[in-house]
Amino acid sequence: MHKRAFLGRAAAGAATSLIALAAPHAIAQDWPAKPIRILVSFAPGGLTDTIARALQPKLQEGFGQAVVIENRPGAGGMLAEGALAKAAPDGYTVLLSADSVPANPHLIPKLPYDTFKDLIPVSMLARIPLVLLVNNDVPATTVKDFVAVAKTRGGSYGSPGIGTSNHLYFEVFKDLSGIDMPHLAYKGGGPALTDLIGGHIQALLISGTLAVPQASAGKVRALAVTSEKRLSQLPNVPTFAEAGYPDFKPQQWTGLFVPRGTPAAIVARVHAEFARALRSPEVVARLADLNAEPVVSSQTEFAAFLRQETQVLGRLIKARGITAQ
Repeated sequence: MHKRAFLGRAAAGAATSLIALAAPHAIAQDWPAKPIRILVSFAPGGLTDTIARALQPKLQEGFGQAVVIENRPGAGGMLAEGALAKAAPDGYTVLLSADSVPANPHLIPKLPYDTFKDLIPVSMLARIPLVLLVNNDVPATTVKDFVAVAKTRGGSYGSPGIGTSNHLYFEVFKDLSGIDMPHLAYKGGGPALTDLIGGHIQALLISGTLAVPQASAGKVRALAVTSEKRLSQLPNVPTFAEAGYPDFKPQQWTGLFVPRGTPAAIVARVHAEFARALRSPEVVARLADLNAEPVVSSQTEFAAFLRQETQVLGRLIKARGITAQ
């Protein structure tokens, strides 16, 4: 081969390699060029929606584009998850969903998408502790009292719906404490709280966001929280560890997902902008009002967490024979 021809081909090959290496950077620089849509798995006014709207102004600043929130409630988040799975993998559609994600594959055997193949977990965004509430007529001021009352008087507990973390983790608490209370499912945390206040159910494991206002107003009694530390708004309410259940510390969470096939450079940009928004003083303060803790995790950390939760909840759902159908 002629030396000049060889050098010409080598130079062309090097240029091609440089273009390939530069491509992800170019994609990240040019993107976004139009508004970004956030699918929210739950209805307006709910916790996941409130977190999305708290992030929205900071995200618009960071992306330099409008950020549109589109609520897709229904079927425990499966409608929104399915919509994301069908969306173009270009970063212009993202999903905010919650702790129902790892439970859904076990609740609905024939999901129209594969949670771990069609959805890319980007980051956890927030954690929210759960609070054990009882009706004011229940003669219990501690978890120990409540367990004793439940064993002798019975009663029932409620949740925002079948297969929600509130439902599944109360079942875990039943195992830990040895109580046997039937479950009543509601269409949301609000209706469940209303019936707890009215005495139609005796107990409820609900997010601190919903629990604190009602407990602070004296409408219900808070017995324990699942966080590692006591909540500042409920300083006299112990943690479950303090109450004798050190292994019971589940928390609700909200996380960020994009469709399979989204370029890595765009995923990294999405992660960076959400992380930046979460760290802003305005968002931190708003989440504190909701008793939510901002969390920025890596993709690897979030994916590992989801797989672990999927295994734990899967065993529980199978053992209990729980189904959403």
